[in-house]
Amino acid sequence: MAVTGRPRAGLGRVLEDLGTTLLDLVCGDPDSAGAIGGVVIHDPLDEPVLPRRALVLGIGVHTADETVRLLGELGAADAAALVVRAPAPADPAVTAAAEAAGVALLALTRGASWAQLAAMLRSLLAEDDVGEGEPGTLGGIPSGDLFAVANAVAALLDAPITIEDRSSRVLAFSGRQDEADPSRVETVLGRQVPERFTRFLEDQGVFRALYRGDQPVQVAPPATEEFHIPRVAIAVRAGDELLGSIWAAVRTPLNAQRTQALHDAAKLVALHLLRQRAGADVERRLRADLVATVLEGGPRATEALARLGLADHGGVVLALTAPDPPEAAVSTAVHARHAAERQRLADAFAMHLSAVHPRSASGLIGDVAYGILPVAAHTCDGEERAVRVGTDFLSRIGDRLHLLIGIGPRAADGGGLARSREGADRALRVLRTGGGPRRLARIADVHIEALLLELADLTAERGDPADGPLARLLAYDRAHDAHLVGTLRAWLNAFGDVPAAAASMYVHQNTFRYRLRRVAEVAQADLADPEARFALMLQLRLLQGPDAAAG
Repeated sequence: MAVTGRPRAGLGRVLEDLGTTLLDLVCGDPDSAGAIGGVVIHDPLDEPVLPRRALVLGIGVHTADETVRLLGELGAADAAALVVRAPAPADPAVTAAAEAAGVALLALTRGASWAQLAAMLRSLLAEDDVGEGEPGTLGGIPSGDLFAVANAVAALLDAPITIEDRSSRVLAFSGRQDEADPSRVETVLGRQVPERFTRFLEDQGVFRALYRGDQPVQVAPPATEEFHIPRVAIAVRAGDELLGSIWAAVRTPLNAQRTQALHDAAKLVALHLLRQRAGADVERRLRADLVATVLEGGPRATEALARLGLADHGGVVLALTAPDPPEAAVSTAVHARHAAERQRLADAFAMHLSAVHPRSASGLIGDVAYGILPVAAHTCDGEERAVRVGTDFLSRIGDRLHLLIGIGPRAADGGGLARSREGADRALRVLRTGGGPRRLARIADVHIEALLLELADLTAERGDPADGPLARLLAYDRAHDAHLVGTLRAWLNAFGDVPAAAASMYVHQNTFRYRLRRVAEVAQADLADPEARFALMLQLRLLQGPDAAAG
């Protein structure tokens, strides 16, 4: 396999692959934009940190004044292009602002989804955020670059084509889609074959014929206004595994030469799909290794930060996990399902973070998915922003899984991320140990609970014998079933309010007062002494194991 250096995709490549179907160039020089550094969604209420040469999606930007103002801001941030919804404001001031800022202005066609455009752009740009390794080629095309494959196949067949997965979702498409009928344009805009066309293909037995054989299948359209150009399709396989299919909109039947070209194209697409799948697994592992190196700190962290593109950023670490299955349910199958679910959650978490900030990094380390949310050096609300990001992710995932997220302190630079990770782990442990209904916590909010857990660890590690007032109460309760520890806890929790404490234990106030006197006698402690009360409260908080039930 030959190795070739491939620069990041530029604006010209974006317009070449997505133009005429999704995007139109309003003004600006795409060739001078250089390599695109990332895709960012504009939010006027929460200004994002832009990577260099960003392509910004101006969702909700409609008027000429808004466009002019945003172009000026993007020019100062060295952005490459701005996309607004078509029709773009027809105002000479907009053109002048774009030229002055050096930012190209693009228009997204009506009916196209911003979410789908963002997904396609990120797929097309294929940012190499994790290392300096260069991709190989397959058939002279950079491996995994399905858009380049689609354009090559379209040139061989002289017809616009789409590459689809097993669920009729569009993975990539060629140029010249405007030469096809409206049904094809609708499919490309939605990145999914519309259900009414899928039903037609099922009724005609097209999918059955396509997936059972290896020959191209001719599809006669129903001759409606929206679907009137014939199709030819072929399955894409790797051995016995069905990976997807190629669909070409052809006005005349393919001759023998083009039929053979379609056969060869199916084999090439299969290789690219397999390489894309394998590359995703390798990239995931590599990224997790780099994230782990950064979060561990040490001399190698600097290089890992540079490879992740975070060398010049501070950040906040988020730690996410799902509780392990109950011990009674543990089996090999349950462990496998839980591990797969954990990886899916980690992937979803990574996607969520990348949508918030294009330079964010994440990786699954053990049973915890860590995310690094970059924050600008001048930003003071990094932790609050991390809370918003984590809360939004939990609301999107829902309550099916009781996910927990711990958030560490803000790190002023990459060197402080190891400390931020430590804080996120401590907050996560508080939630796991018994944080109540909370699903997310900053270490600053649970600092005392974390300290108590660590003090309990220290006590257990030193093996200090249980002694003193609380030990005497526990021994007395075990021998006489007297509930003295519970009485003490209720009284302390009620700040000495006997009626409230008695009500919490469902006993008469006189009975409670008698038990409280026995507490003082058995414990040999002066409950009027604040130091004695504090010591007892601390010991009760540290009480663990079966003895805790006695309270």
